[in-house]
Amino acid sequence: MNGYELRELSDVALVDAYREGNADAFGVLFERYKDKMWAVALRTTRDQELAADAVQEGFIAAFRRIDSFRGDAQFSTWLHRIIVNSSLDRLRRLKPTQEWPEYDIADKRDEHAQTDVRLDVREALDKLPEGQRVCLVLLEMEGLSVAEVAQQLGIAEGTVKSRCARGRTALAELLGVT
Repeated sequence: MNGYELRELSDVALVDAYREGNADAFGVLFERYKDKMWAVALRTTRDQELAADAVQEGFIAAFRRIDSFRGDAQFSTWLHRIIVNSSLDRLRRLKPTQEWPEYDIADKRDEHAQTDVRLDVREALDKLPEGQRVCLVLLEMEGLSVAEVAQQLGIAEGTVKSRCARGRTALAELLGVT
């Protein structure tokens, strides 16, 4: 099969083709999802270097564990979980030795109100506990459902709901929108 034919296949067909020995099939999956997984890792870690490492580590893990993909969920969901877990692992490794990097933004307040709000929300998100922040990012920014977030993080749906509720409450207080 040539590259064009491979690109026309579904994710499941690409996984099957890779399992049958077509090494290029995984490359097509990588090309298909690399940008989306980069965005997931960047939103989770909020650091470009950590995100790059997490994406690389996540795709290597997916490559090595492709036989564990059973097709119960979409390939993108399976890969998303691997990337989120890789991102969280990177953050956990960072925590004991280093604080979040500070970004020097020359002018935090310009004439555009949306920029102000975005910066305020990002700053407030940084102050939330990791569990609340990750749940809110996956649910509100990534657009996943509560069930998908629960599946991605390996926690109960009720836990996702309570973390999001507590996170929203804390955000409202931090942003002065109570």
